[in-house]
Amino acid sequence: MNYTAIALTSSITLALIDLTLLKHSLLKTKYFWTSYAIILPFQLLTNWWLTSRGIVTYSPDAIIGLRIASAPVEDLFFGFTLILGVLHMWEFYGRKGYQSK
Repeated sequence: MNYTAIALTSSITLALIDLTLLKHSLLKTKYFWTSYAIILPFQLLTNWWLTSRGIVTYSPDAIIGLRIASAPVEDLFFGFTLILGVLHMWEFYGRKGYQSK
């Protein structure tokens, strides 16, 4: 499985889980979209910095080739999945009153 397939599959799977299985869907809230709007420019800036300098490279066989801010478009899907997943964990542990030891 290549990077494109992993990024798309994880984004679609988590979005479907969010919208259908979870009691508190984040994708239906301004809270999520505001958070995503704040994080996205920094993701694009970081992706641009790392890929334009050759610090991070991608095999042409693993991506579709479309780039945004010098990084593969797949990075946007990957970042979306990470942000949604982390916010779900934040919500889950916050509701449970999780205390680190």
